[in-house]
Amino acid sequence: MSGSRLAAMATAILWGFTYLLTTDMLPHHPALVAAVRALGGAAFLLAIGWELPPRDWLGRLFILGTLNTGVFFGLFFIGVMRLPGGVAAIFQALGPIAVLLLAWGILRKTPSAMQFLSVAMGVVGVTLVVLRAGVRIDGIGVAAALASTVSLSLGGVLMNRWGRAPIGFAAFTGWQLLVGGVELALVTLLIGDFGGGITVTNVVAFAILAVLLTGIPFLLWFKAISRIGAVNVMPFILLTPVTALVLDAVFKGLIPTAIQLLGVAIVMAALVVNYLASRAAG
Repeated sequence: MSGSRLAAMATAILWGFTYLLTTDMLPHHPALVAAVRALGGAAFLLAIGWELPPRDWLGRLFILGTLNTGVFFGLFFIGVMRLPGGVAAIFQALGPIAVLLLAWGILRKTPSAMQFLSVAMGVVGVTLVVLRAGVRIDGIGVAAALASTVSLSLGGVLMNRWGRAPIGFAAFTGWQLLVGGVELALVTLLIGDFGGGITVTNVVAFAILAVLLTGIPFLLWFKAISRIGAVNVMPFILLTPVTALVLDAVFKGLIPTAIQLLGVAIVMAALVVNYLASRAAG
């Protein structure tokens, strides 16, 4: 397996920790959490790789930052906080399908039957992993989770269409996070999505979220997209809910059911099929 695929896999696994952190250690203010996540990640990356983007790339960075960070983060945390039982992960699993369709329309890359089969298997597998009986579905949460997935998928496809700015990956990623972070900070102030005291636990969680679960993973994710394409990278996001399942078992004592383990097996099979499909496509 190539280094880019390993980087995408590592990113998806790291993102799996976000669910545990969000539900157990962060304040219940989605806009605030999203803003701090983006701005903290931006500060970390720009501190280690400061470069000014070229003027002709400012518009593109604004669009990419809005899609990959502003819209994605804001709606992601709304979905996670409003949908119980990891249901938001089901909609995240639709990301590979969204990327296939967007790449078909924007990049003129016709998907193969094997690619569609792999992403369909992935959705089924993730559904078995996270969906529990008796879960009530919140309409706003569903809309937010689905829109966040489409936003990240479109951002990835546009990165392939435009390439990356002639600056280092740390700066390229950091500027996108900064754009989205400023947008989210403005939204936080406008809607007043803050209040109550911030605990020491919250501060530690914010630091982990900004650096380990945002700055580093997004740097790896964008590198992988630039090298092997969003179509080959997005399926690895299926590992995020699988990681969340493992963490629930380790830290909360929630032993996976046979159905959930079947779902994990289907997710892994989906990734194998996707890899074979990408090899066949050359």
